[in-house]
Amino acid sequence: MLEFVQEIRLRNEPLFYFGLLNLVAALAFLVLSKGTDTQVYNVSAWYKPTKFALSTTILSWSMAWYCYYLKGFNIALFSWSVIILLGFEVVYIAIQAGRGQLSHYNTSTPGYAFLYSLMALAATAVTLYVAYVGVLFFLSRFPDLPTYYVWAIRLGIIIFVIFSLEGFVMGSRLTHTIGGSDGGEGIPFLNWSYTYGDPRIAHFIGMHALQVLPILAFYGLKSTRATLWMAGLYGLLALFTLVQALNGQPLIRTHKMDKHEIIKK
Repeated sequence: MLEFVQEIRLRNEPLFYFGLLNLVAALAFLVLSKGTDTQVYNVSAWYKPTKFALSTTILSWSMAWYCYYLKGFNIALFSWSVIILLGFEVVYIAIQAGRGQLSHYNTSTPGYAFLYSLMALAATAVTLYVAYVGVLFFLSRFPDLPTYYVWAIRLGIIIFVIFSLEGFVMGSRLTHTIGGSDGGEGIPFLNWSYTYGDPRIAHFIGMHALQVLPILAFYGLKSTRATLWMAGLYGLLALFTLVQALNGQPLIRTHKMDKHEIIKK
């Protein structure tokens, strides 16, 4: 693991240190979640910045690894775009957590609405930049890399982009719960709803195709055909959880809905 981390630093120092900074921040936010009583949606306000900082670390290090393979690609421009755009998101989410305020879906004032729109633009810009990297992976040849590994990166990027943009499903509704209100009982830390549909599940699964598929292909599948099948199955899993959420169904239900809940749905 240490060798892997050192290799990321050699491949892309800006994204390596940005990811490391977010990892340290995530640990700090986690400590704050245990040491403060500030809550948003009935859970610690610091859970959200913890999750976003961890996600930013994973994305930054993944793209640092993949972009290294592209010849003639302006890695510095890509890296600093990611740092500035995602850095803004994590900082704003953390500030709002400290104030016990929503960051996402917060349109309660013109200022909050503007900052929420900026977050959406930042996330979209990063996603489209990653999509461009995906196009380059399709247009480029990689004679020194296993074919199945290259296809895993290509397909991982495609699924990532689709389910990253799926965030607009939640943004357009100003909620991450379908069939009920945000803030209900959910899976610990992740807070995915036990009772109603939650599009965050598909968002999470789909976006992490960026890591799951290349790792499976390189270390386990070692076959282009198997990689293509796995990518198809993985994409279907993400799609299934999205359809389930849009139908107001939870991934895991811990109790039967009473008549009042059924009528409400």
